[in-house]
Order: sequence, then C-alpha cells, then structure tokens
Amino acid sequence: MENQDELVTVGRVVGLWRYPVKSMAGEALPHVDVGWQGLPGDRRWAFVKDGDPASGFPWLTLRDRPEMARYAPRLRDPGRPDASPTVVRTPAGGDIDVTDPALTAALWPAGARVIRDQRGIYDTFPLSLITTATVRSLGALVGRELDVRRFRPNLLVEAAGGAPFPEDAWVGCELAVGAARMRVDKRDGRCVVVTLDPDDGARDPRVLRRIAQDRGGCLGVYGTTVTPGRVAVGDSVMVTRVA
Repeated sequence: MENQDELVTVGRVVGLWRYPVKSMAGEALPHVDVGWQGLPGDRRWAFVKDGDPASGFPWLTLRDRPEMARYAPRLRDPGRPDASPTVVRTPAGGDIDVTDPALTAALWPAGARVIRDQRGIYDTFPLSLITTATVRSLGALVGRELDVRRFRPNLLVEAAGGAPFPEDAWVGCELAVGAARMRVDKRDGRCVVVTLDPDDGARDPRVLRRIAQDRGGCLGVYGTTVTPGRVAVGDSVMVTRVA
C-alpha cells in the first residue's frame, strides 16, 4: 500500500444505524446521506440529569438506566432528518414525543431535561464502525454469540479475509464507503454499556472484562467525514489512503 492512490477493497457494509436519542435504541437504515456531522439525525437529542456538574459527564445513559435500550426513537420525517420531530416508542408500545415531560419523568424521576444539538452529542467522534469479524471474535473469547447492537455502531462491515479485528489496521487510513469517505481516527474505547443485552438490559461483565484484558479496552473504531455522500447496505468499503 505504498501508493497513496491505490484502492484496496476491504469489505462491504452490512448494517447502518443512527441513534436519534443518545443511549436509546438505534434506528436501522437501508441507506443514509453521511454529512460533515456524521449521520443526519444521529444523537441530536440527549437527556441531562439535574444536579450533575457541567464539567463532568451529565448525560443520562444506559449506565444509569439500562431500560433506555428498550425505548426506540424514530424520525417522523426521515426526508428532513435534522428538522424532523422525533417520536419515541416506549417499552409498553406507545408513542411519545421526545420533548414530552412525561418521557423525561419516566426515564429519570430524580430530575432531568432533554436537550438538542444539531452538531450531534457525541462522546468522541461522529462515526463509529465495527466489523462482523470483531463481534464474532469477541464472542469466541467470551464464550457466547454477541448481538452487534450492544456495541452501538453506525456502520457494520463484513470484512474481506478471515483476520480477527481487521478494523484495527484501518486506523490512520481513509475509507471509501459508498459515495462517502471517512477517516479512521482511533480505536473505540469501551465502557460498561457493552455489558448490557440490548433486549432485556441483562449485564454480562465478561464482555467488558475480555475487551480490557485482550483488546486494551478498545473494540471497533471511530472516524470523521472526509467527503460527504450516500452510503447503503451492500456498498463496498475500500482503503484509499494510508496516513
């Protein structure tokens, strides 16, 4: 890969998700127009706990309320993702607007508020990617099959070849994904959220323990947009440049 203009196919996209509300369930997508701030409508809303210092970690997340994974937000107008109202399907099956005080009270009776940021409320970078090989390899270490949803990626890639954890080698590279290009900036440092089953919130501490022991605390990668463009399930993923 000494030629910086060389294109090398490394896999294909097999899953796309955005998370309209931070720490709630993801919204599966067949395609999406990736922009400078990541996926339109991704993590634009978040709940903030009352009384937490602004300089700390004020967000209400799955760490505090594992049941948030069972709340499923969606955009009422997917064609206008950054202007669309967001509605949340509750575990009981009803729909409620994300701004309804009743939702906030149900999530955190001790007191919280919901905020919106058009730039996205990200912990690190706006794009996250993981491969099926990585999920499968970690599952082998843990001794059980793992649902990719517990890792909350934007892009799930089926990598070419049989190497475990292949996306580690993409750090410092640019990827051409469909019509978009993204820079792979760093490995994704993981927290207790990955121990939670996305369906019932049951904890499996072995997941984070093996990531810490075998992967230096990281699994998958973070990135940023280099060239906006449409990405669809089935699109090829190519390495386009080594930094």
